[in-house]
Amino acid sequence: MQIQLKSPKIWLANEPVDFRKAIDGLSILVQTKFSHPAADHLYIFYNRARNKIKLLARHRNGTLLVYKRLDKNRFTFKKQATDYYTIDERQLSWLLAGLDWISMSDHQTLTYDDYY
Repeated sequence: MQIQLKSPKIWLANEPVDFRKAIDGLSILVQTKFSHPAADHLYIFYNRARNKIKLLARHRNGTLLVYKRLDKNRFTFKKQATDYYTIDERQLSWLLAGLDWISMSDHQTLTYDDYY
């Protein structure tokens, strides 16, 4: 089964959160940390051990909470000066797969003027 998540803006928290928080607790974090309501955006939170993530989003007439735990390894996150940063859908896909999306994002497409 393949799941595809899309959002106009994907926000990633820069610090771990208490994973006892559910929809209401994470929604309050969105309002205070991100300074706007959770409408039409996707918010990603992670635990201190970095082996679990929660995705929070609005879906039509309610709020959706997706939880993922890696069996092995840890999720990769950046350390930024701000409380949050944005990623794109491709980076989200890599993150959910448990890949090092940061180093994968740094690779640029190589172009060659001459093939000989």
